[in-house]
Amino acid sequence: MKTDVQIAQEAKMKHISEIAQSVGLTNDDIEMYGNYKAKVHLDVLERNADQPDGKLILVTAINPTSAGEGKTTTNVGLSMGLNKIGKKTFTALREPSLGPCFGVKGGAAGGGYAQVVPMEDINLHFTGDIHAVTTANNLLAALIDNHLHQGNKLNIDPKRITWRRAIDMNDRSLRDIVVGVGSNNNGVMRPDGFDIAVASEIMAILCLANSMEDMKARLAKMVIGYTYDKKPVTAGDLNATGSLALLLKDALMPNLVQTLENTPALIHGGPFANIAHGCNSVVATRMALKLADYVVTEAGFGADLGAEKFFDIKCRQAELTPAATVIVATIRALKNHGGVKKADLNTENLEALKAGFENLEKHIENVAKFNVPGVVAINKFPTDTQAEIDYVENRCKELNIPVVMSDVWANGGEGGVELAKKVVEVVENSTSEFRVLYDLELSPKAKIEKICKEIYGADGVDFTSKALSDIKKFVEDGLSELPICMAKTQYSLSDDKSLLGRPRNFKVTIKEVKASVGAGFLIALAGDIMRMPGLPKEPAANKMDILPSGEIIGLF
Repeated sequence: MKTDVQIAQEAKMKHISEIAQSVGLTNDDIEMYGNYKAKVHLDVLERNADQPDGKLILVTAINPTSAGEGKTTTNVGLSMGLNKIGKKTFTALREPSLGPCFGVKGGAAGGGYAQVVPMEDINLHFTGDIHAVTTANNLLAALIDNHLHQGNKLNIDPKRITWRRAIDMNDRSLRDIVVGVGSNNNGVMRPDGFDIAVASEIMAILCLANSMEDMKARLAKMVIGYTYDKKPVTAGDLNATGSLALLLKDALMPNLVQTLENTPALIHGGPFANIAHGCNSVVATRMALKLADYVVTEAGFGADLGAEKFFDIKCRQAELTPAATVIVATIRALKNHGGVKKADLNTENLEALKAGFENLEKHIENVAKFNVPGVVAINKFPTDTQAEIDYVENRCKELNIPVVMSDVWANGGEGGVELAKKVVEVVENSTSEFRVLYDLELSPKAKIEKICKEIYGADGVDFTSKALSDIKKFVEDGLSELPICMAKTQYSLSDDKSLLGRPRNFKVTIKEVKASVGAGFLIALAGDIMRMPGLPKEPAANKMDILPSGEIIGLF
């Protein structure tokens, strides 16, 4: 069986100018990065402002497991399937982070015969957007420490600096560090640390800004710390806005690539969904909606994280109205949620499937809370038995939600035709009366409780004294009406990754709350979540290599 990277390397890609022309773009609209990827100028948005929007389809999933669900694979396969039935379609995805690529996950460009290409480039540096975010983040860190060293005119308290450095790699040793060690010429000694770059507020801003002007306004609002009398200090106070924008000017433009079947794809931005808001950029989504009949996008991890943030943060801020939601699962993953170990997932187990199905059922309920029509897509595996398939189909029928067996991994767009037809049927025969989960007028504490109780199924929320102190400070600073971005484990509906399926009788612990004023949300950190992941015992990096011929192996 061929690996994903082998399939991608055999792809018959079209020149990126042909892909651009297929959606009405000229060579003047793009800046080519070689033959198969390009940046798209933002004036395309302005020129097409009066064009009606296409239909926006969100692809989300159950809580991820080691068995795999194939959310991105389904996204890509569905977009190709829609094109096969005559719908002009774009797929809009996030850019993969190097951290999980070299850690556990490997490549993140789809799988099998439902991939975006050039797969190696997309997974390895791509057009440099994440590096631009990293550099901008660390320029601001350098400006902060230089300001302290040069006299500290803003009266910044070194112990109350909240801005951290960033690197796009899983490196646990950098979580907590001390800077300025050594002679006085090395700056002011203070505690600091690194977040993974895709958790940087600058990445969130890149993905939520709708123009260069909007991005600059958001950058200026970023709170970097507090004075000795506890007043917030912003990037604008440090006169950093212009230089940060310079580093991000190219990164703000979406990246145009293609699928294995030459369906156009915009891949742009990459905020983590278990830490940040987990969606591709607003400018890429809006651009795709102006150029296509259907736009298939995704939100990271399960619907409890990615979809909730997509609806409550991205759609709210960008005034987007999703037409339908596809919830992805596999029978193997459902059995894993039902207590079956990975080694035993190939064996039929209806009891475990029944228990694990409760996870999917909760996500179906959650999507319905937002008044968006849903479709369940079950990624087919050869080991799925007819009895297991029948059980899932019958349970979905009882829940009054359409379900389609998807075979895009093995058969590409052809394997996604039935799913595409069902999505079109749902969109054309129902009206999305989209609504958000909570009003911004609610207190931060009440918004957090509403998410935890209604989306996760918690009995309540325990706030640490630090979290309550954080909330009190943000209310005093006039930030109480910002939406909430939950930072929580992706593996469970709860804040305990070991609680699979549909946990009950639990509470969520909020240990602290952070403000991303420029991005426009408060981050509530639940359980043991960290903003800098670590590498596993056997990192995926150890199996990767490049041969003398230039062929890349082990990427996925």
